[in-house]
Amino acid sequence: MKNQSEHDARELLAQIDPQAVPAHIAVIMDGNGRWAQKRKLARIKGHVAGAKIIRRLTDTAARLGVKVLTLYCFSTENWRRPAEEVSFLMKLLQSYLNEQAEDMVRLGVHLSVIGDISALPDGVREEFERVMALTADCDTITLNLAVNYGARDEILRAAKNLAAEAARGELDPETIDEKCFGDHLFSAGLPDPDLLIRTSGEIRLSNFLLWQAAYSELYFVDINWPDFDDAAFYRAIIEYQHRNRRFGGVKNISPTK
Repeated sequence: MKNQSEHDARELLAQIDPQAVPAHIAVIMDGNGRWAQKRKLARIKGHVAGAKIIRRLTDTAARLGVKVLTLYCFSTENWRRPAEEVSFLMKLLQSYLNEQAEDMVRLGVHLSVIGDISALPDGVREEFERVMALTADCDTITLNLAVNYGARDEILRAAKNLAAEAARGELDPETIDEKCFGDHLFSAGLPDPDLLIRTSGEIRLSNFLLWQAAYSELYFVDINWPDFDDAAFYRAIIEYQHRNRRFGGVKNISPTK
């Protein structure tokens, strides 16, 4: 089975146009719990399996020339999950960063984060800050983790900050445009995602990058996240390369533009 999967991946890789690889890919990593349930395992086992995919996918994306990989790790709504599961996810994030930090530097992976990490447990927040500082000069690929992130919360924060600046006389409301608004989002400085992938068969955005994904190509696949291998990733990119991006206009624009 593994040899067949590797053979499939090689064949699919040959179909990818290296000049039209999306610069920014975002992923809603869904299906850890269902993956574990199918195997009669505890949900946390699914999260452990899912974490292992992050390293491999980051390496694969970097080799393809993807510049930004944004992964939806923990939403503002995920705090509603059982306390034991939330605690485990926090510890898993911390251990992942600790274990991968040196490899990130070696491979040129720049770690960034979107979301309010001030609300995370101290140890997790401090590990994020440590690894972000450690990888600050890395420039092969940006691994952008969405943690304690919700798009509506992000947009509200931006609106409140803009209103506060205007109230202080620091900003003329008439000068607020899309760029100005975008500069007040967590994702300021990052390009909008070209391709947004969601695994597990669910077909919704779940409060993820609602502003930034306005013209992203959406790709939904019925594969649980721990089973999302290189072949599945390549299929998503091939599908992206076969689409015509018009950005609201009438003229077709290739994915390279």
